[in-house]
Amino acid sequence: MIKSLVGQRLDGLIHRLFPILFWRRLDPNSLTVSGCLISLAAAAAFGEGWLRAGGVLILLGGFFDLVDGVVARHQGSSTRFGGFLDSTLDRLVDLALLVGLSVHFARLGRPDLVLLVGVTAIACALVSYAKARAELDGVQIEVGILERGERIGLLAAGAILGWMVPALVVVAIGSIITVIQRVAAAHQEFAKLEACGKVGQEAGGQQE
Repeated sequence: MIKSLVGQRLDGLIHRLFPILFWRRLDPNSLTVSGCLISLAAAAAFGEGWLRAGGVLILLGGFFDLVDGVVARHQGSSTRFGGFLDSTLDRLVDLALLVGLSVHFARLGRPDLVLLVGVTAIACALVSYAKARAELDGVQIEVGILERGERIGLLAAGAILGWMVPALVVVAIGSIITVIQRVAAAHQEFAKLEACGKVGQEAGGQQE
């Protein structure tokens, strides 16, 4: 949702707010890895029960994740591997943060909250998988009320403000809804492709 609202304006916004990023040539992949390492530190902080510190680290790591693509486009150095690396490390961070929260709640003796984190992790994984699997078959799916930016933002806000459980509930429900939206969208798009394929086969048969 955030991505669709900001869209192409993101690059210009980053240029205006953080011109220092473009004073010298930076390696976008190094920015990606740096953001991942900072976010893994946030996951470790969660595991230790340092939720506010973890929330701040999430925001810092998210900044690196936000600007790596902008820097790559500015330098004309965008690569397929860069996109692959970014997406892969995003999945690692998503699950690591939730594992950290699971450890924290387990130490508190709250199996109900561990279950909530587990449901959230499954839903978040399915959100990403549904899109990736559809794209593998040539279908682009951009729908969803809760994409990664919103999920990470909610976890950071929940940690910093002391509302982690409500934040998790929102992320879990929003992610489940997003999965349903993407499955429905994929069903429609695949039906269109199959219909076009049948029409093409029938036309080819008539020409023969």
